Amino acid sequence: MVDLTQLMENEAFMAFASYTTIVLSKMMFMSIATSFYRLTRKVFANPEDCSYGGKGENAKKYLRTDDKVERVRRAHLNDLENIVPYFGIGLLYSLSDPDLSTAILHFRLFLGARIYHTVAYLLPLPQPNRVLAFLVGYGVTLSMAFRLLKSRLYL
Repeated sequence: MVDLTQLMENEAFMAFASYTTIVLSKMMFMSIATSFYRLTRKVFANPEDCSYGGKGENAKKYLRTDDKVERVRRAHLNDLENIVPYFGIGLLYSLSDPDLSTAILHFRLFLGARIYHTVAYLLPLPQPNRVLAFLVGYGVTLSMAFRLLKSRLYL
């Protein structure tokens, strides 16, 4: 059974919890940003949502795609594809008694990479900005996985 007092005293886990809360909040913000763009640009993906843009046959013209909406959606999807593995591997890594300064470096780099990736996606910044941000975040997750397997290999 997990002792919560012990868990709360684990500095690596508490750092992981803090940085992950920020990253997950950023990812949640992307849902709000998508909704904002859909409503302000009157661009909807489902017929039943078109009533926000107008009534009757006129509403159907809002059933379309838009570059800005799609850009926010793709940034959000990219978050989902990268933050979920980070969350699982980072959780296990933080519980494996890693060096605290190394763990915090991993968490900070991942957070910075995801924020920069979103900024690069939404502005948009020219490549290779977005790809470098992706690679940094992906590399951090791989590094944690490698360190976790190296220190706790039970295969």
